[in-house]
Amino acid sequence: MELPVLIGTLRTALESNTVPLLREQLDDVHPADLASALVEFAPNDLWTLLTVFPRAEQAEVFGYLPAEQQVKLSISISRRKLAPIIRQMSSDERADLFNRLDDEQRETLLPALAQAEREDLLRLTSHKEGTAGAIMTSDYAILAAELTVTLALDSLRREAPDKETIYSAYVVDAARKLIGVVSLRDLILAPLQMPLEELINHDPIYAVVDMPQEEVAALIAKYDLLALPIVNNEHQMVGIVTYDDAMDVAAAEATEDFHKTATIGKLETSVKDAGIGLLYRKRVFWLVILVFGNIFSGAGIAYFEGTISSHIALLFFLPLLIGSSGNAGAQAGTLMVRALATGDIKLRDWGYLLGKECLVAGLLGLTMAAAVVGLGWWRGGYDIAVVVALTMMLVVMAGSLIGLSLPFLLSRFKLDPATASGPLITSIADVAGVVLYFSIASWYLAL
Repeated sequence: MELPVLIGTLRTALESNTVPLLREQLDDVHPADLASALVEFAPNDLWTLLTVFPRAEQAEVFGYLPAEQQVKLSISISRRKLAPIIRQMSSDERADLFNRLDDEQRETLLPALAQAEREDLLRLTSHKEGTAGAIMTSDYAILAAELTVTLALDSLRREAPDKETIYSAYVVDAARKLIGVVSLRDLILAPLQMPLEELINHDPIYAVVDMPQEEVAALIAKYDLLALPIVNNEHQMVGIVTYDDAMDVAAAEATEDFHKTATIGKLETSVKDAGIGLLYRKRVFWLVILVFGNIFSGAGIAYFEGTISSHIALLFFLPLLIGSSGNAGAQAGTLMVRALATGDIKLRDWGYLLGKECLVAGLLGLTMAAAVVGLGWWRGGYDIAVVVALTMMLVVMAGSLIGLSLPFLLSRFKLDPATASGPLITSIADVAGVVLYFSIASWYLAL
């Protein structure tokens, strides 16, 4: 069912008091699609629509709602109504919601949970934000090494309803130390009386609980894992991170990097839900900083007033040249920021890449110089054409080298290289372009 049709169906049911009939109508609708439609409704109406479905499906739909919507709904309904849904949610989603609530809401929610659920929730939420522990789930399947294939399959059948995934089962000893991993596929294909020990991969890929979440996502992507086991400092199994959670991390990191490339601080909410004040605060700092940075461009122009007044045709090419410098710098900067973020390059690669960029930027500069030399001849004659072509080649090289080097410089000082992209590189390249342009013009035209 298309989203507009689904929203219309839900709205009609509310207006005609036929909400109880929705269950059969929407039986084939995926919970993620249903959540996308429900966000269009006020919390009270959303809750009315949600209660039509069985408790397990309510929890699944609730888990697909945006974080802001989950918090609004949690505040608007009573603890008695909310607690059963919270209990049905996966442990990691439950922990994410708990972290978003304020202290008073947490104190209200905790007594509604069983002791085991409460202890699990507090353990998961105790880990530092941005680490493997903060995104892991405790709903994973474990097996004992001394089992046979038959007994292992029986164990997984019993555990399956309460686990997030059983495609990989983790073999642990009596102290819950990770011994290895066995796949459900291998269990199904193996002879029933085969000892489980013969199927175990004793060298599994794993992560420690305090590993940064982006490194966890990179491990899952690199090794094509459905889930990654997480261990503590004693090598005890404490959870798993599933591929869907890794995808969420990768998407969040990519979004954050995009914001930083535009010198916008991290947004904890969507652009649609962000208030005017929040958007203003996130954008104003760097814009003000860059205003003062661009004063240097104006100072450069003022310094060369004599050259400009004698050859007014030079002004025609100013936007073109400094824009080309900024564009070349933004290109190089984007390539370096992404390569640093993915681990494709390291700080030690700067010298090699600098030499490589000199050659590439030189070729780009020559090509762009050839493209504008005719325009320079037409607007100002031979001398202006030479100045414009020579400047074009140099500003493209300068912008490219600035764009390449600035992310490395920020990384060297433990700062986020994503901040080096976009407006920051462009502003620095603009100043360099102005100074180069009029310096070359003053030198050459004076000859």
